[in-house]
Parts: sequence; C-alpha cells; structure tokens
Amino acid sequence: MYHYIEGADSIQNVSTDEEKYEHFMQRINNGEKVEANDWMPDDYRTALIRLISMHGVSEIMGALPEKEWTPKAPSLKRKLAIMAKVQDEMGHGQLLLRVAEDLQKPFGTTRKEVMEDLLTGKIKFHNVFHMKTKSWADAAIIAWLVDGAAIITQTNMLNASYGPYQRALQRICAEEVFHAQHGEALVMALANGTKKQREMLQEAFSRWWDSLIMFFGPPSPKVTGSSRQDIMIKYKIRINTNEELRQAFFDKYIPRVKALGLEIPDKTLTFNEDTKEWTYAQPNWDDFKQIINNHGPRSKARLRLREIAHENSRWVRRALAEEEAVV
Repeated sequence: MYHYIEGADSIQNVSTDEEKYEHFMQRINNGEKVEANDWMPDDYRTALIRLISMHGVSEIMGALPEKEWTPKAPSLKRKLAIMAKVQDEMGHGQLLLRVAEDLQKPFGTTRKEVMEDLLTGKIKFHNVFHMKTKSWADAAIIAWLVDGAAIITQTNMLNASYGPYQRALQRICAEEVFHAQHGEALVMALANGTKKQREMLQEAFSRWWDSLIMFFGPPSPKVTGSSRQDIMIKYKIRINTNEELRQAFFDKYIPRVKALGLEIPDKTLTFNEDTKEWTYAQPNWDDFKQIINNHGPRSKARLRLREIAHENSRWVRRALAEEEAVV
C-alpha cells in the first residue's frame, strides 16, 4: 500500500515505478511543479534534456548572426542596442545550460560536455541560425520576426511542469519582448526609409520566409502520441503543437507585414474563414532536416567560431576546476 501527503513534493511509501508514475502524473495534472531532485519518468527527463539543451545552445548560436553585423551597424545607437541583445542571448544560453546540467547530474554530464556535444553534432541548434545574414535588414528581420516566433514558442511553455525551466522562461521571455521591440524599430526605420532601404528590407524578408515557416518544426504526425511534441504535451511541458504555433505566428504577424507594404513570397497564402486557419505552401522539409544536421549555408562557419571560443576559454575552465578541487 502507499498514500500521498497533501501538498508534499516527495512520495511516501511508494515502492514500484508504476506507483511512482501515477503519483507523478497526479502532481503535474494538479499543476504542481517538478524540481530537479524529484523522481521523474525516464522519457520525461530525456525530453527535457533534449529540449533545454537545444534551447540553450540555440540561444548561444543565435547570437552569432547578429554578432556578424554588430561592427557594421549604421549608428552608435544601433550598435549599442544590438550588442546588448547579443549579450542577453548569451546569458539566456548559460542560464538554460545550468538547468540542463542539473537534469543530467544522474549521468554526470556537465555544461562543458553539452557544448562539446554541440561541436560534434550530437546536439542540434535551431534551423534559423544556420542561415546567412547578407545585409543590415537581416538583423532587423531576425530581431523582429525570428525573436517574435521564439516568443510564441516560449510562452507556450511558460507554465511548463518542470519548475526550473518554467522559471528560466519567465526571465527569458521578458527580455525577448524587448528584443522584438528592438527589431520592430529597425524594421520600421527601413520600411519608412529610402527606396533602397525598402528594397533591402523586402529582399531580406523574402529570403527569410521559408526559415520562418520552418521555425516551428514539421507538422505533427498523423498518429498521435508518436512524436516528441506529443510526449511534451502529455507531460505538460508545452501546450500547443508545431502547427498551432505556426498558425499563431501567422495570426500575429501577417497583418503587420502587410501593413508595412511588404510582399509575402507565397502567392498561395490565404486565410480560410471556415476553419479560421491559414493555408500556405509547405517548405521543403528535407531541406530542414539537412539544415539542422549542420548542412546549412553557415553551419560549419558558425560551429567553427564556437569551437575557437570553446578552445580559447579552456584555461578558464581548468582554473575553475582546480579551485573547486582545492575547496
């Protein structure tokens, strides 16, 4: 026999994994938060490690496309703003890798090893950060629409059942809102600028369109319960499917894009009044798989930058390890 103590985080007199699982599901269905030292099912832990590690390294790799344009910012004001954004993204990455590290303590995996897994291709980073940035307008599109898509994705998990991730997301989302506002200011300046600036903005937007569609990942498989996102929805890590998030992105941004006079590079894009959904041309999902497997236009170059930074900071990690050993 076993019983539950009302409001307690620990399991009392629960002996079998089946009983622990029932107790775990009862907790998350009641809206309780799971903490790092709590018992959790293996597939829950695995899903969280994969998600948070990918999110963390993507924040770090996501700073690189904008870093490329920091020296070429058109004014000191713009340079300071994009530098602050890059700094925020790196901070988000470190915060998330700490959360992932706590989850991996049973396996003895450290943040250093997570970064090494990125360099070997074991951990993937987000598809949008494999792409080229050809003009200052790319920095505007990234900050406005890529960060806007990220906010939609992350707010979908703001009440995640895993407490440390949920709390980290509260801080990250608050800062991402400022990033999107920064991007909107850049886009507005270009849209209201010279003919050449408007053309540059349109070219960047058209080039980024497929990447923005792919941002949320492929639609769900027809067999429910068979995908990673189904597992995360079951465990209340996230709420909506990839396609539902993509539709939310369309709802929010297509009217704004049209209001700026930008042409959407998909003639099939229409809103179905009956279903209340957008129909659109599907991107090439085989290209998506190639990109996230480090075969994108800038995958190798950006990984090489990360590898150089990792190597140059090796002495810091050694010094910290020696100090911890002495303590």
